[in-house]
Amino acid sequence: MEENMEEGQTQKGCFECCIKCLGGIPYASLIATILLYAGVALFCGCGHEALSGSVTILQTYFEMARTPGDTLDVFTMIDIFKYVIYGIAAAFFVYGILLMVEGFFTTGAIKDLYGDFKITTCGRCVSAWFIMLTYLFMLAWLGVTVFTSLPVYMYFNLWTICRNTTLVEGANLCLDLRPFGIVTIGEEKKICTASENFLRMCESTELNMTFHLFIVALAGAGAAVIAMVHYLMVLSANWAYVKDACRMQKYEDIKSKEEQELHDIHSTRSKERLNAYT
Repeated sequence: MEENMEEGQTQKGCFECCIKCLGGIPYASLIATILLYAGVALFCGCGHEALSGSVTILQTYFEMARTPGDTLDVFTMIDIFKYVIYGIAAAFFVYGILLMVEGFFTTGAIKDLYGDFKITTCGRCVSAWFIMLTYLFMLAWLGVTVFTSLPVYMYFNLWTICRNTTLVEGANLCLDLRPFGIVTIGEEKKICTASENFLRMCESTELNMTFHLFIVALAGAGAAVIAMVHYLMVLSANWAYVKDACRMQKYEDIKSKEEQELHDIHSTRSKERLNAYT
């Protein structure tokens, strides 16, 4: 009988411990972190493969070659974009962890306001710094989303030209790379529907795959923007809670101090009355 009671108490203690641990998880920050990692993974992974596919298309069907030397051409720019993608993946992996840790600390500060944990001025400054940094990152991701829409627009035009040539017989359409800034104005690099390279490109899997990879990369950038907005809402709410908690903490400290002073005054008066009576 006693063993059953002890086992029941142990299970109850484990259950209460699990409930307490689950209550301390910042679910809003967790959802934002998952969304951020998913968006960054889609953008970086699909964007990297789409850039590699673009190099293959330019070299194979547009007959472009790398410029010898240190000249800044489209292939060098694509290599630079790949390195930028590597940096974005590493930076936002670390930043997501930092925001998650900040969410844990802020949640603990709010729930354990009357415990041993005290909200410090440094913690409030860190929260304000994260709000400002997240806002800047949100603007940066908006710029990345707009920039990623440019290759999507270009490949959509190319895909539309391929589709129209199969629907309209005798159509002679051309795609010039100069308006997109891929080549200089004096260098003419265009492909027309009458050429054999154009027919091979439309029938190849590189065009379709690269087009859809850029679309997924654009969706990933949009997901990162939504994650940044979500983080801003979470951080702003935590900042407001922490600010109110600090005010409540100061009020409780002043209240306890006044109560202690009243208790000391009452004790002093009691001693004086006792001495006067004796």
